[in-house]
Amino acid sequence: MKPLKPLKIVAFILSSLAVLLVTGYSLINSVAKMRSAAAMSSSASKFLASLNAEQKAKANYQFDGTERQEWYFVPRNTRKGLPLKEMNEQQRKLAMDFLKAGLSAAGYQKATNIISLEPVLKELEGPNRTWPRDHELYHVSIYGTPGARDRWAWSFEGHHLSLNFTVVKGELISNSPAFMGTNPAEVRQGERKGLRVLADEEDKGRALVSALDDKQKAAAIYDQKAPGDILTVNKLKIDPLKPDGISYGQLNQQQKELFNQLLAVYLGRMLDDVAAERRAKLKAAGLDKISFAWAGGLNRGDLHYYRLQGPTFLIEYDNTQNNGNHVHSVWRDFNGDFGADLLREHYKASPHNPVKKGE
Repeated sequence: MKPLKPLKIVAFILSSLAVLLVTGYSLINSVAKMRSAAAMSSSASKFLASLNAEQKAKANYQFDGTERQEWYFVPRNTRKGLPLKEMNEQQRKLAMDFLKAGLSAAGYQKATNIISLEPVLKELEGPNRTWPRDHELYHVSIYGTPGARDRWAWSFEGHHLSLNFTVVKGELISNSPAFMGTNPAEVRQGERKGLRVLADEEDKGRALVSALDDKQKAAAIYDQKAPGDILTVNKLKIDPLKPDGISYGQLNQQQKELFNQLLAVYLGRMLDDVAAERRAKLKAAGLDKISFAWAGGLNRGDLHYYRLQGPTFLIEYDNTQNNGNHVHSVWRDFNGDFGADLLREHYKASPHNPVKKGE
C-alpha cells in the first residue's frame, strides 16, 4: 500500500473531521429533541391524570383516528378536544404548562396574546357578532398514550391558533401545521391600544420587500393585488405553490440579512432545538433554493401577502381582511405535516414494536 501524500492526508483528516462534526451535531440535536419530547410527555401525562373520565373522553383520541389530522383556525361551533372552559383552575394551569412545553418563550407569548385578543374582538364586534368570542374556547387534544415507547401526538387549537406536534419513540418529529393569526392585527382602541401580536411577521416582511431594487421588486412582487387569505387555507395535504418571487441567491448581503431576520421570526416561535435542526437542514439543502414572493401594496395599511417557500416547507402570511387589520400566518411542511411521511421514514429506518389498537 502506497503512503498517502501530505495533501491527501490533510484532505482525509478534514473529511473525517467533517463527518465527525455532522455526526456529533446529529447526536447532540437528537438528544435535545428527545429532551423536548420528554418535557411534552411529562406535561401531557400530568394533564391527563388531572382529568375525570368525561373530560378524558373529550381530550384523548386514538393515534390513528381521523381527528389527529383535522385542523381549523377559523371560529367553529364545535371543535375536537377538551376546551379550557370545561377545566378547573388547576387543569387550566396544566394545559397551559403543556402548551409552554411545545413552544419557545417568544412562541408561547404570542400564543397567549392571541388567546387574549378574543375579549378585545368581542367588544369590537358587539352583541350582533356572528361567532362567540371566548378566550376559554381553546382545546387540548392528545392522540395515543404519551411516552417514549412508541408514537403519540397532541394539538392545541382555537380561533387563530392551531399547533400540532407528533412524537415517535421519544423524539419530536413534527411540529406542523403551525398556524398563528390575529384579529385585530393592531388594537386601535381601549386599554390595549397599540398591541400588535404579530408585528415582526409584518414589519420584517415589508422591510425585506422594501429593500429590493426596482428589478428585484419586479421579480418578487408577483401580483399587485393580495389574495383574500393564505392560499393553502387548512388543506390536509399541500403541494408547492407556483415558484414566484426572488430567490435568496439573488439578494445582496444586506437583503440576505433581512431575509434571515424574517425567517428567524418563524423559527423563533419553535423550541430552540427544533429551530436549530430546521435551520441546519435549510442550510444543508441550500438557502438559494428558498424564494420570497409578495403580493399587494408596500405601505403599512395596504392589503398584502407574502410567502417563503423552499423545497420542503412553506411559510404564508396574509393581511387583507378587516381592511388590512387581520393577520393569518402558517408554517407548512410538504412531507412532514402531522408527521405523516416522517412516520413512514422513521419506521423504515428503525425496527419497532407493533402498536396496540387505541395507542
